[in-house]
Amino acid sequence: MKKAHLLILLIFLSLGFVQAQNSELTVEKIMQDPQWMGTFPSNVHWDESSSAIYFQYNPEQNLSDSLYQIPVADLNKIKKVNWKESDKLIPTYGHYNKDKNQKVYTRDGKLFLYNSSKKQEIKLLELNGRISNPIFLKDENIIAFEMENNIFTYNLSQGTINKITDIRNGNEPTKNNNELSKKDNWLKKENTELLQVIKERESKKKLSKAYREATNNNEHYTFFSGKDRVSNLQISPNGNYVIFNLISPNEKRKNTFVPDFTDVSGYTTELNTRPKVGNEPTEAKMVIYNIEKDTAYAVITDNLPGITDLPDYVSDYPEKEWKEEIRPVIPGNPIFSDESQAVINIRSSDNKDRWIALLDLESGELKSLDRQRDEAWIAGPGIGYSFGGGTFGWLPDNEHIYFQSEESGYSHLYLLNIKTGKKKALTTGKFEVFSPKLSNDKKHWYLTTSEIHPGERHFYKMPVMGGKMTQLTSMTGNNQVSLSPDEKHLAILFSNSNQPWELYYKANNTKDKAVKLTSGQSAEFQGYQWKAPELIQFDANDGAKVHARLYKPKQENSNKAAIIFVHGAGYLQNAHKWWSSYFREYMFHNLLSDLGYTVLDMDYRGSAGYGRDWRTGIYRHMGGKDLSDQVDGAKYLIENEDIDPEKIGIYGGSYGGFITLMALFNEADMFKSGAALRSVTDWAHYNHGYTSNILNEPFNDPISYKRSSPIYFAEGLKGHLLMAHGMIDTNVHFQDVVRLSQRLIELEKDNWEMAIFPVEDHGFVEPSSWTDEYKRILKLFNETLLD
Repeated sequence: MKKAHLLILLIFLSLGFVQAQNSELTVEKIMQDPQWMGTFPSNVHWDESSSAIYFQYNPEQNLSDSLYQIPVADLNKIKKVNWKESDKLIPTYGHYNKDKNQKVYTRDGKLFLYNSSKKQEIKLLELNGRISNPIFLKDENIIAFEMENNIFTYNLSQGTINKITDIRNGNEPTKNNNELSKKDNWLKKENTELLQVIKERESKKKLSKAYREATNNNEHYTFFSGKDRVSNLQISPNGNYVIFNLISPNEKRKNTFVPDFTDVSGYTTELNTRPKVGNEPTEAKMVIYNIEKDTAYAVITDNLPGITDLPDYVSDYPEKEWKEEIRPVIPGNPIFSDESQAVINIRSSDNKDRWIALLDLESGELKSLDRQRDEAWIAGPGIGYSFGGGTFGWLPDNEHIYFQSEESGYSHLYLLNIKTGKKKALTTGKFEVFSPKLSNDKKHWYLTTSEIHPGERHFYKMPVMGGKMTQLTSMTGNNQVSLSPDEKHLAILFSNSNQPWELYYKANNTKDKAVKLTSGQSAEFQGYQWKAPELIQFDANDGAKVHARLYKPKQENSNKAAIIFVHGAGYLQNAHKWWSSYFREYMFHNLLSDLGYTVLDMDYRGSAGYGRDWRTGIYRHMGGKDLSDQVDGAKYLIENEDIDPEKIGIYGGSYGGFITLMALFNEADMFKSGAALRSVTDWAHYNHGYTSNILNEPFNDPISYKRSSPIYFAEGLKGHLLMAHGMIDTNVHFQDVVRLSQRLIELEKDNWEMAIFPVEDHGFVEPSSWTDEYKRILKLFNETLLD
């Protein structure tokens, strides 16, 4: 009788366990074409008159999105814009005059002017070459533009074109090229002596040439660029100077090739991709063309403060002789004041220094105004990149410049007086600033910050010289605001952690609430109760607070197993309150929690959103603090979520795949299994721009590469490893996992497997590939964590 009761109890428990493993979701469902979820607005912008919101949308589920419009006068009216109307729309890009009633822009290489008061578009120029980058000069009757690597001006009232520069590729011809040989000279002399007409014509040519040389004072100085590439041509507002960059070709650059075994031709072809880390740095110099003096000269960067400084890591290599040399730099685009003063953002090619300098246009000399030094690397919101970008400009007083800096440890907005050198932080605190923009009247800033929470974004207004920030959005999540040209309206792309992006409208004030304009979710997608992950913090072993998303199963369904997801991209934030770019993984985590798993998704060291120290926490050791954060997350789950220490898995793609490998190789007692997707296995084989920032160059800092590359630690594998990789991955090459596979074979490891995807690049596009990959991941965890 007792045996019968025990059998019934076992059957009941078994049925309960089976029930706990059920979910409305399946891998096939969540990995199908994302159109099943619905359609969501993107690329929001306004028309010139601020009367209508435009955005990309696709409620008809066509092959691609279409342009839609919502008028402010009737927010309930959503209209599809046909292609004829779309072609007539004034582009969002272009350059305004000071009063903002005229805008100059190009379309299909032609020059246009739009008069907003008359609501009139005029085609100004259509030339043989392609016109680009038009701007109004200080004399707004003159428009400057670029064509065929030269600067031209167009006079609106006269309708005349003037070529300002004469920049040519190649080297200047030498006079010797025109000299005749002795034989040809004799033949010419004989011909002119025998033939009177030829003699007379030749005499006239010589006289004409002599006259032109004596009277023609309008020939421009010609600049020959040699082998260098000309870029970033700009003219000063007063029309007196043209500045451009010369980019030297990297003749030592050696690209890698990725074989494509599924090319349509039926033959194996090679995809020409990137070089590996350590290629020679880009060499760039800035040149000024003085129009009045008709001459060109280089900008002098050799005297920048700290230009010869060696990085701190050289102390790890006392046996090597390090020379203090002038480091190559990359000048960004000049930023001109209304009075044609120029400031430039300059990066050292090793990306450890950023200088903001005032440029003397007459001499080419620089006066450093601000130096930001980072022994790791310069980056962060609004900081820009090597050739420019980021937050950088002048206030209307022509005395203050503005920029963002991580000087305080977080990226904030600063003003600097170029006359006194006094610098002022307009924003302060343990949060970051995004996309500050001056108002039309130049009296206020509009900006987005993470002041309320690292995982929340709101839009603010602030006085131009700093002061109280007025919050203009209130919805909890991410508010991506497009401000109307007249600054009276806000179009907001908003989402939260379990609701994809939708479009909202709000008047530009603190009283009105945002009105929802779109509802893009499909009925099928709405049919499931998507979980809002719990946002938690846990303590890392060094005392730091790690932010994470936690997906918990119902207590009665818990299988006491946990899976840690590691986001990719390195510098990316995912433990936030808005809809994740990892939406497939988000849905997969809902499925996993339905099946009884607890899922942890953290913003480990190196992630975005938490300031400079967090951003650079992986410097010279990837797989250091970023890996120990995963271990500390696992310990948190064991101590706080009743997770069995023997039932913890880990997975992720790209950088997440790299961390997964490091976890299984170096923390094998903590992680029983893992799925490493499109993973870097040896950082010496990744690209230069990303890797050299974090690990320097392999020939200068081999210590960093050896302690950061999974291939050196493969002997530590104990649990089961699944590797998945696209064979035509042009970012993290398939070669990475091929080399690691050979290493595992030589180590006689038999607890690993490989899934290859012949038609996939780094980011998978085929639903069948996504489905296959994630079915394998689910199978791995079911078989290794639930036995």
